[in-house]
Amino acid sequence: MRVNLAHIRERAQSGGWVDFAVFDARASSGTRDDNARLLAQLTAKARGSNLRVDQSALAFSSGGRVQFFGSPPLVDYLSKSGLPGWTHTIDA
Repeated sequence: MRVNLAHIRERAQSGGWVDFAVFDARASSGTRDDNARLLAQLTAKARGSNLRVDQSALAFSSGGRVQFFGSPPLVDYLSKSGLPGWTHTIDA
């Protein structure tokens, strides 16, 4: 299965940079534990592809709305800024 990925670098509030990954994916069960496992697997794959990832999140549609699951600061950022454009794909 190929998964869309947005790999973005943004200026951190405290200075410096934060590299983050947002994956177009959701665990088939939709449970918190399964989403956490999927996010960990996808993050490891992105890092294994030589992408720097400080924070990561899943993005998926639920009830007609885009939902985010992952690092709380990143989820908060995405909730305000919206879904970024996809920059890569990886095999899950």
